[in-house]
Order: sequence, then C-alpha cells, then structure tokens
Amino acid sequence: MTQFSQLGLADPLQRAIAAAGYATPTPIQADVIPALLNGRDVLGLAQTGTGKTAAFVLPILHEIHRTKRQAPGKTCTALILAPTRELAAQIAESVRTYGRDTRPALALVVGGVKAGGQVRAMARGVDVLVATPGRLLDLAQSGAIRLHQTTTVVLDEADQMLDLGFMPSIRKIMAMLPRERRTVLLSATLPKPIRALAQDFLTDPVEIAVAPVSTPADRIAQRVLHLPRADKREALISLLSEPDVRRAIVFTRTQRGADRVAKQMGAAGLKASAIHGDKSQGQRERALAGFKSGALPVLIATDIAARGIDVDDVSHVINFELPNVPESYVHRIGRTARAGKSGVAITLCGEDESALLRDIERLIGRRIEAEGEPVDGPQVKRPARKPRRGAPGKTQGGGQAGPSGGRARRRRSRRPSGAQRPPKAA
Repeated sequence: MTQFSQLGLADPLQRAIAAAGYATPTPIQADVIPALLNGRDVLGLAQTGTGKTAAFVLPILHEIHRTKRQAPGKTCTALILAPTRELAAQIAESVRTYGRDTRPALALVVGGVKAGGQVRAMARGVDVLVATPGRLLDLAQSGAIRLHQTTTVVLDEADQMLDLGFMPSIRKIMAMLPRERRTVLLSATLPKPIRALAQDFLTDPVEIAVAPVSTPADRIAQRVLHLPRADKREALISLLSEPDVRRAIVFTRTQRGADRVAKQMGAAGLKASAIHGDKSQGQRERALAGFKSGALPVLIATDIAARGIDVDDVSHVINFELPNVPESYVHRIGRTARAGKSGVAITLCGEDESALLRDIERLIGRRIEAEGEPVDGPQVKRPARKPRRGAPGKTQGGGQAGPSGGRARRRRSRRPSGAQRPPKAA
C-alpha cells in the first residue's frame, strides 16, 4: 500500500502531513500527486469526501518550496478557483495546514466582504491565490490582480461552477493565464460541458477516476421516507431528536425554506442555524464555526452554501426537500461518510416530489430503501433544460437564430421557463 512518504513530497510537507495524522493517501491522492509532481495536467473525477483538496494542494506547495520563486506584486504562482466562499475558505485552511513549515504567501479573494483587504494582500504578490470566480474577475479586470505569471491553475468542484453559471467568468479568467501552465480540473461529476471545458484548457491530461460517476459513497446508509409535505416538520424534529444524530446537515431547496426550517427547529428546542447565499459573510462564518465546534449540532443549508462544509464527523444528512437537479443529491449526501467514516442520508419525500426521487434513483443506478408508500400529486417543477448554444433554427428566446446561431430576433422570454438568473459574485 502506498504511503505519503513514498510520493516524493518535500520533507516539510511530510512533517505537516504526519502532524495532521495522515500516513496513507486516499486513492485520488495516490494518483493525482505523482501526476502533478511530474508536471502533467490532470482531469480528476472523485466523489466528495475523498481527499481531493490535499491531492492538489500538496504538489503546489512542493513546487513552491522547491523553486523558491517569489511572485511579483499583484501576481500569484498558483491559482485555485472554487465555486463558493465556504469552499474557498476550506481550501485556504488546507494550504495553511500543509504549509505550516513552508509558510507560503496566501491570499483569499471572495465576494461578500469588502475588497480593500484583498487588494492589499495581492499588492505584494502571493504564492497561492484561492478565489471565487466572480470576485477574482472583478479584481483582475480592475488591474488589482494579474494572472500572466501563474504557473498552476486548479478548478475545484468544476461541475458546481457550471451549475452556478460561472462558466463565462471561468473562460475569461483562463484567457488571462499564460499558455504554458499546469492545469488541474477536479469534479465529483463530469457532465458534457465540463468535458468540453477540459478539452479546451487541458493539454494531454492524465485522467483519474477513483469512483464511478455520480455513485454515492458506499459507507452511506440511504433511505427515503414517503410522507405528506405537511408532516415533514414533525418528522424532521423526530429524526433530529434521536440520540445517534450527533451532527446533522438538513438541506432545503430555497433560502427562505432554510430560514423557516431553522426557526421551526429552534422553536422545538433544537440548536440549529441556517446558512445560504443571502446571509452575510460573518453570519455564514459564525454558523459554520459553531457547527464545526459542536456548539451547533444542526445546520440548515441550501446547495450553494453546502460546498464548503467539509467536516469529518457529520453523522447525518437529511434532505428536507429533494433537489431539482439530481446531481445535487450526490453532493449533499457526500457531506457525511468523510475521512473513511460511515454516515446516514435520509430523504423526506412529499407527495409532490416523487418525480424528483425517480430522477435521483436513475442517476445513482439503484432504488433507495423506502419507508411508507409514495403518493403522487402535482409535481415540483423541474428546471428547464438549456438548449445547446448555437443549435440550428432555435434560440433560447424561441425565435429564429441568425446565420451563426446567435441572438434571437424576439426580445421576450430570453430564459427558458423555470431557469434561474445567474448568481451574484460569490
């Protein structure tokens, strides 16, 4: 069995890994680290909780330590892009943990806070820049950040950046990078647009897949409870009151729903807080800190906020509402059973969500153990599928395309029914 000591990482990194309590790399780490140390581009596919962050952070820190190259002002040696503030903060913390003896210069550039401190941090130049796409693009376009000397770029959770509408920003950012660079694209799922992105920006990549696409971790015990929507609140209170629920994340589809459920759980005497994109950065950080410390055993989250919840001992994930996009189910339940532990995922399926459940079961390739009989009713509306860009004869607005498949002649109904507006900068 491969050990970290066999991977050729610098001694200071070996000491940091040992201090963190690790000796044996996960499968994704055992494959990605040697590839990056050999200078290869990497297209990595691994489910959540398998150690992707260390797989790219350690080779980056090794290269920085080896070359001792100092980045000029406003530039970075390595750029790591993440879809949410929470995930970006988690990655930055990993850089600090593994870089405790090499002390790389680090900057975190995310939305939700004033940009002045981030501009000042970048003015000196940094070894590692961890950023969300929206804020990074804003500062790059203003001249506060320059990417022309970046030697390594990592796109983490690329499928989520696609879901959040960040692909136009990603392409603009990639165009600012030098052609000669090392590029890493990591994702839990690999939809066709991500495959296309890899073909555009990766050069002869090593493809590494350590788990089948969209297959949840085997250590997660999954079950679904069929019940009327009106009974969900009492069912959730009962589940969270069970003694084996030590730390739980409850998922809702909307921000308003997360706030409502958190208030209901508080009224029932359960310590719970909501985390979602409409909360201030301070509120999100306090909720996440309380959850990690154990002072707050229940976190109510939306899908966007959940990507930064990287806590090893989450015992339960409960889907209070099923996601509209079936791939989100895989990401949700991946918050438990991390770092080799087991976990439980429970889904509360109302009479209007049976079609969403069927989509999830089709994606993961099996039926989820069920309690109660499903009752079909008016179904939650699935998001409209986006037509392929430039499809002949049709455009998103429903009018006829021009010769190049460009903008629709009709100005009304530019978005498909049910589609969401692009998010604000993360």
